[in-house]
Amino acid sequence: MTSVAYAALWIFIFAVPWERLVMLPGLAIVTRVTGAIALGLTLLAIVISGRVRRWRVFHTAALLFVIWTGFAVWMLQMPTIPTKYLTFVQLFAVLWMMWELGSTVSRQRGFLTAYVLGACVPAIATILLYIRQAGVLRRFSAGGADPNSLGMTLALGVPIAWYLSLTTTRPLARWVWRAYLPLAMFATVLSGSRGALIATMVALLIIPLNTTLSPGRLVAAIALLALSGSLIVAYAPERVVERLGTTGTSVESLSFGGRFTLWKAGLHAFTYRPMMGCGVGGFVRAITPQLGSAALVAHNSFLSVMVEEGLVGLMFYLAMFWSVFSSIRRFPRFERRFALVLFATLITAMLPLTWEDNKVAWFVMAVLIGMTPLHFTTPRVAGGQVFVRRTAPAGRRPVVERT
Repeated sequence: MTSVAYAALWIFIFAVPWERLVMLPGLAIVTRVTGAIALGLTLLAIVISGRVRRWRVFHTAALLFVIWTGFAVWMLQMPTIPTKYLTFVQLFAVLWMMWELGSTVSRQRGFLTAYVLGACVPAIATILLYIRQAGVLRRFSAGGADPNSLGMTLALGVPIAWYLSLTTTRPLARWVWRAYLPLAMFATVLSGSRGALIATMVALLIIPLNTTLSPGRLVAAIALLALSGSLIVAYAPERVVERLGTTGTSVESLSFGGRFTLWKAGLHAFTYRPMMGCGVGGFVRAITPQLGSAALVAHNSFLSVMVEEGLVGLMFYLAMFWSVFSSIRRFPRFERRFALVLFATLITAMLPLTWEDNKVAWFVMAVLIGMTPLHFTTPRVAGGQVFVRRTAPAGRRPVVERT
């Protein structure tokens, strides 16, 4: 029962990186069906077993955030339930399923695998788009979707792919995961997203921070970075390179592509309803009196939550991130470095984007919470082999696995 639910959830996660970036007939139906199947089977499995995994602070904070968002909708007497609120409810269901179904290390690795394989789809599609229309478009993004969202999605796959390459025992799989790096980096450059460029640089910190690299792996890492740089220098359009070259100037001038004006308008709108907020999905409506019809989304996930859900909603939302960070601090050193880089990449991605209701952001938080110290403790070395002590359920002996 749970295996079928896990398979449905795996397919759902596989489609997350590209469901809005690559438009295929029936894709929306596939993700909805797999998500519904996973939810139904998970509930059925819980009813049959009569057991539910104990929540962490993260899940409580996420539930309170969703409840508060709905309470604000009721208090503000909105005529219809905003689509964004329904998205929050669905996202909570997904992270809850990931917690219930991802109770083993292998299943957590399966979630990471699904994401990286899914991220390969928009990366390849973006490169193919560049090959077909190199002389027409200024920026390249699969399906004509937001290039910034594409770049951030690919950047988050970089530390995951590197982690998978170091933890697999199959040589072929190791090179498959390593191949993601030049693929994602080249597609990110083609997107022309300056924020994604910064996020990718943060993600690449996973390589120098990993002090367990053998000489062979170190050579492979250097070769991959050299290959990625060669691809960018040789094939990246000059228009895209010029745009990316203005990243430092944009930061120094505090323009951020016009985002600074939006942030000031958002802070001004926040002062009118600091506790309750203006309601989910109401950021544009709140800043329209200042910016007129040119008002856009917040381009900052935390500011968007603060304006729409107020200080109370922001408190619950930040509690989710603090819970993730607190859990990461208790990881063994190897996993902790990977998790910190992935978490830092997520924060970097959310600062210039309105991603508080994005599946990718919630997936990353859910998978980091799933990789808890309940599944592993500090490795010990014996006879040249690394053994990892896996904690077991109450009443059973811990299992020692050789890696």
